[in-house]
Amino acid sequence: MRVLGVDPGLTRCGVGVVEGVAGRPLRMVGVGVIRTPADAEVADRLVLVERGIEEWLDEHRPECVAVERVFSQHNVSTVMGTAQASAVAMLCAARRGLPVALHTPSEVKAAVTGSGRADKAQIGAMVTRLLRLDAPPKPADAADALALAICHIWRAPATNRLQQAVAAHRRTTRLPDAAVRTLKGSA
Repeated sequence: MRVLGVDPGLTRCGVGVVEGVAGRPLRMVGVGVIRTPADAEVADRLVLVERGIEEWLDEHRPECVAVERVFSQHNVSTVMGTAQASAVAMLCAARRGLPVALHTPSEVKAAVTGSGRADKAQIGAMVTRLLRLDAPPKPADAADALALAICHIWRAPATNRLQQAVAAHRRTTRLPDAAVRTLKGSA
């Protein structure tokens, strides 16, 4: 499986492509950061993020896109930019018919380091080790994007089995939609 991980942001949007399957060594295909000028209009910055993601999709042809799920922060303007960049990444993937997976920061940290409270240095160190790199990717946004891709590769088989089980159970019991959303949310 080839996954494009996206650590969304308006100033720096981390992107990283990882290839492999759960239980086997993984391989980094590419890593980078899409940058936009802080003094540019938000709409123009979003266009730059979109162009950058489209270039990564064209060049690396991932099978799916893993995006960091935006969570509430104290700084509303930071959350807005992150959410907007996240939406651009999801839109680019959807346009191509690629599946999109959202992972929370603590989910990614736990998958890669074993602790949902790991710091940036720990994530960078584990990404370096897992992908057998010479040094941690810089800046941290790039390492985070690779961590997202790794997390998705490792979690996708279990998530797919859960979704299939929910679908099969729904067909036989005709669960109300609210119950299905609750089951999917616990994954």
